[in-house]
Amino acid sequence: MTQFNPEKLSVLYLDKEELDILSRKYTLTHSDFTGELFLSIGSEYDSNKLKKLSVRFMRDEVLAEWKKKNGLYELHIYLHVSGGFIFGSAKFRDTILRSHLPLVFEVFRYAERDLISSKSFLEDALFVVHFKSQRKKYDRIEKMGKLRTT
Repeated sequence: MTQFNPEKLSVLYLDKEELDILSRKYTLTHSDFTGELFLSIGSEYDSNKLKKLSVRFMRDEVLAEWKKKNGLYELHIYLHVSGGFIFGSAKFRDTILRSHLPLVFEVFRYAERDLISSKSFLEDALFVVHFKSQRKKYDRIEKMGKLRTT
């Protein structure tokens, strides 16, 4: 896993007004060449980033949104493991995506640190990861721990 470097993270807010928790949608992309990370936060996913040819070809974007279940918040993260025209087998992509999840979790913790500190109940929010695949073996939903670092 690559070590998280906050200096390599660019955060773009797509909406002018402050969004409540359940309205926030996240689009995380990166540059393989520079190691830069690009996180967009808005009421919708960042369609401009998702339209880029490299993103459509590689399908290694990370999408996320907040949901509330039984009174508790969860950050649902969506990863594209297989299906469509993408690079790599489902097994290979599943391994790579899982190895980068700690970095993804750190990005969200860092980018939303002000929100989390102002709403401390979010520290108990679960990361729920949706591995989307045409292969049943890799098409899974897993709870991967809490937002609070332990």
